[in-house]
Amino acid sequence: MTTRGEKKPRQGQTKNQARSDGEAVGDTSTPADAASECEGARASFGRRSFLTGSTAVITAAAVLPNLRMARAQSSGPVKIGHIEDLSGNLAVYGVQKYHAAQLAVAEINAGKTLKGGPVGSGGVGLMSQFASSPPVMGAGDKDLKYVNNGGALDNSGMAFVEDEDVLVDSGESGLLGREVELIAPDGQSNNNIWQQLTRRLILEDKVDCLVAGFTSAEREAIRPIVDQYKQLYLYTNQYEGGVADSNTFCTGAIVEQQVIPVVDYMIQKFGPRVYTIAADYNFGQLTAAWTKAFAPLVGGEIIEEEFVPLSVSDFTTSIARIQAAKPDWIFTLLVGTNQSNYYPQAAAAGLEYPMASTVNMAQGYEHRRFTPPSLNRMHNCVNYIEEIPTVRNRAFVRRWYKMFPDDPYIGQMAQNTYFSIHLYAKAARLAGTTDQETVKKALESGLSIEAPEGAVFLEPSTHHCSHYIRLATADAKHNVSFVREWPSIQPWWLQRVGVNLVRNKEYKQYIPDEDPFFAMFSKT
Repeated sequence: MTTRGEKKPRQGQTKNQARSDGEAVGDTSTPADAASECEGARASFGRRSFLTGSTAVITAAAVLPNLRMARAQSSGPVKIGHIEDLSGNLAVYGVQKYHAAQLAVAEINAGKTLKGGPVGSGGVGLMSQFASSPPVMGAGDKDLKYVNNGGALDNSGMAFVEDEDVLVDSGESGLLGREVELIAPDGQSNNNIWQQLTRRLILEDKVDCLVAGFTSAEREAIRPIVDQYKQLYLYTNQYEGGVADSNTFCTGAIVEQQVIPVVDYMIQKFGPRVYTIAADYNFGQLTAAWTKAFAPLVGGEIIEEEFVPLSVSDFTTSIARIQAAKPDWIFTLLVGTNQSNYYPQAAAAGLEYPMASTVNMAQGYEHRRFTPPSLNRMHNCVNYIEEIPTVRNRAFVRRWYKMFPDDPYIGQMAQNTYFSIHLYAKAARLAGTTDQETVKKALESGLSIEAPEGAVFLEPSTHHCSHYIRLATADAKHNVSFVREWPSIQPWWLQRVGVNLVRNKEYKQYIPDEDPFFAMFSKT
């Protein structure tokens, strides 16, 4: 694997520490302790000599007649631009995503791919026995640990068995006979720097694909530049939804998959009165707006909303307001290292209300970073969390920690980045080229990929993904249980408001206020 960029910190390490200990994570060679699946194939590449493997490439003409044929370039690397925050307030997420990109690129260059394609997912349906309770997962040592396996297999019913071995041979080393190069500068948690780096990657480095963005503010800062140059862009974060952009493919979970299921569950389980505390930027504001729009449909009400700047780390006033409001449960949409301090402060103040989130546990691994019981009674509908107790995820976890043994956790956004880069490679092979407009058409062809979370389907008309959603909850010891599962939730809302990017190009973000359906249920 070839990687270009600055010296990068490890997870949990500051940028200055990375400089002082001499670790060059952005070196031009693959880490020596890379995943075993990647061993042996690197010798196929000199610094600029590549295995062609042309017979293994699925051409557009063979599968998608509407894709124009284009010859793959015969020399030079396939360039993937990757911007994340490797320093600053958001580095706790950014370093994970950078490592995910490194792992995916290493696997592609080593001749590996995730199962999937234009056919979609499948499995074996059969009668089976299962336990009456979900397993409880604790903190493992670079693997997964069962605290409780759910008990005896004393119930019978229909079960669905997924493929366990999802990382398979691609038939070539690299992509279309070329090495994949990762160009990964540091966004430094600064939107102005993000804009500068985006222009550099597009205009100077001429990347074939851009994979970038943690916060929605970062995405919206660079999206006008992406659209100006018609750059193929993968946004891999969980977010508030609504982006309809012909150049942008959003592969993370959205409101239909996270907010709606968890709000419904929490109202049924704990009661209708909801206090929302959210980060004060477009993600927090729009996710809160979605919550306010949807809660009345299932008998809930938002009794108070509070929006907190990202720089805030003292929540004394917020905790007092929550205590005075006496909600049935709290919806926390807090982002970044500063705002995650809410949890230990609330626990110290004796705040014991049930909590729900679309951010915490799955992204910033607060249930591992903070002393129990800070995350007690936290609920989050996630498309990925490290503790998922499936065979395919355990294999992914082991591959990750073989390559990055010092990492503290694998978060949801890291997994999304990992499978998204494999998805890009699958689309380029299908197209037979890295020409961006042709690859966009391939991404709109109905592709499915077998990710560590489960099967993921890229919905063509909206450029969003269906996901396997699990409702994860943490107990007083920060063990994790999965109390509900939805094997596939579709990203349906943009379809409902009429978006079809295959037929009509758009470059905007829709918000729930634009859907009159929700106004029917509002009390205001």
